[in-house]
Amino acid sequence: MGDTEDTAAAPAAAGAAEKKQDRRAAKLAKQIGAFAKQHGGAEGQLAHIGQAGTRIVLVGTDGGWGDLVAPTLTVAQLAAEKAGLTLHDEFDGEFAARVRTGPYEWSRMAGIQIGGPENPAA
Repeated sequence: MGDTEDTAAAPAAAGAAEKKQDRRAAKLAKQIGAFAKQHGGAEGQLAHIGQAGTRIVLVGTDGGWGDLVAPTLTVAQLAAEKAGLTLHDEFDGEFAARVRTGPYEWSRMAGIQIGGPENPAA
């Protein structure tokens, strides 16, 4: 009898996990859609970032960019699908060239070398 109870609990737990994934993917898809609307459309690329999950890199038609983090590759793929996001296999070449950076990014990425704000930790 104990085996029957364990067997019945497994599908219920799997169903709950799927619902949680769907909710998380729907939330991410909504954020992707808002980004795309703000930037005249968007395309993306998925990148595994270890235990933290999967990074969804977004590049807008206007060159604006951003990212979101999904807990798993499955959730990231589902979110992209729900949002209708075109995905690239790699973040290189023509796709990467679309990214437009501004003063903030330059000061954060290479500011110390090109006269940006001082690094307070130095």
